[in-house]
Amino acid sequence: MSRAILYDSTLCIGCKACEGGCAERWGLPYDDKIAAEERISAHKLTAVETHGERYSRRLCMHCAEPTCASVCPVGALQKTSLGPVVYDAEKCMGCRYCMQACPFQVPTYEWNKRLPKMRKCDMCYERQSQGKQTACAEVCPTGATKNGDRDQLLAEARQRIAEKPGQYYGKIFGVREVGGTSVLYLSAVPFEQIGLRTNVPQEALPDLTWRVLELTPDVVSTGSVLLGGIWWITNRRGEVARTEGRRK
Repeated sequence: MSRAILYDSTLCIGCKACEGGCAERWGLPYDDKIAAEERISAHKLTAVETHGERYSRRLCMHCAEPTCASVCPVGALQKTSLGPVVYDAEKCMGCRYCMQACPFQVPTYEWNKRLPKMRKCDMCYERQSQGKQTACAEVCPTGATKNGDRDQLLAEARQRIAEKPGQYYGKIFGVREVGGTSVLYLSAVPFEQIGLRTNVPQEALPDLTWRVLELTPDVVSTGSVLLGGIWWITNRRGEVARTEGRRK
């Protein structure tokens, strides 16, 4: 059973409870200044955006076939059978290929930290593994954000459009974009009007990537060795830094 999030822009009142719930779940700071930031960052993993009289949310889309995971040379990013794309900071070598590869420009980086990490929403993987709702869905007062089985959420989204065709733009974002995502959107207007990237391909991007890579096996082999060496050096520096920190 693949889990997903359905976000209905027509029900969102811009209260930003989802932002606060997300911050609490991650132990991140959240105040009026951060609430005013309408962009995701290393300290804000979901953001409510204002588009005229309408609202939208930004968060990791948790693609069915995530490009970020396909380009990660050390397996720090993984797509789970539950739906979320999760991140293992202990494996990460800081190459930031995921940031370059993401079609939705989601992963962010802790540029101001001595030992920085990549940051992104993990769709509350641990909470969902325990049968709980995502933090953002749990605190949403209007039902604009709903968490559940992807197939059931898709059926519900289609039903909402069918029952109120005058209220909704007649499509669901995330059904086929980049091969499908685990975050789905409903809107009253075309999706680009609420800030979504609609110029992405309908095909999963890793499929396109591997078609190119399979034509250049020598380059891939050489690159893998080089990246492996870079990872070892980066990892070793981290170990030394942790050791030095314990000595002080």
